[in-house]
Amino acid sequence: MNDIKNRKGKVVIVSGPSGVGKSTICEEVVKRLNDVYLSISVTTRPRSKAEVDGEDYWFISEQEFQERIDKGLLLEYAEVFGHLYGTPRDKVEEAVQADKTVILEIDVQGAKQAKAIFPDAVMIFILPPTEKALIERMNHRGRDAADAAEKRLNGASSEIAAAWQHYKHMVINEDLQQAVDECVQIIESS
Repeated sequence: MNDIKNRKGKVVIVSGPSGVGKSTICEEVVKRLNDVYLSISVTTRPRSKAEVDGEDYWFISEQEFQERIDKGLLLEYAEVFGHLYGTPRDKVEEAVQADKTVILEIDVQGAKQAKAIFPDAVMIFILPPTEKALIERMNHRGRDAADAAEKRLNGASSEIAAAWQHYKHMVINEDLQQAVDECVQIIESS
């Protein structure tokens, strides 16, 4: 593993409740900035019809996930709504050593773990303009059954409460372009 004390690039952690638009914001930030690497997480959740393995996530078995934990190959990991998610450590460290900005789109649990390893990480939390808007976005995605959507909404309240304690930057995603502009400004000035 690379010595993180000699790192050159920066780590940006972007979190927010499910359905708030994190992925879209991160994709737009990557398009606007140079030398940015968007980390692709591994997950044990089933792949949706619209997702591509290796682009949206790396979809792996629970056994393979556990092997990665045991070998110390994950920068952070968490169980979210019954599925495991994690960030491959080697890819992040390689990108930082190559003087790139690495964006980790991860939940609050994982962000705390990553911040312990990268204490100077830029922490951005994406907020919905209102709870009603978040519910509409979750329903529009059509990814969850009603009970799962309710769990995600309840989880959103906990995440938002934790974010006020752990994140320096809060961005409200009411207008997508404005939210992207704010994230770009935060990253460039950090």
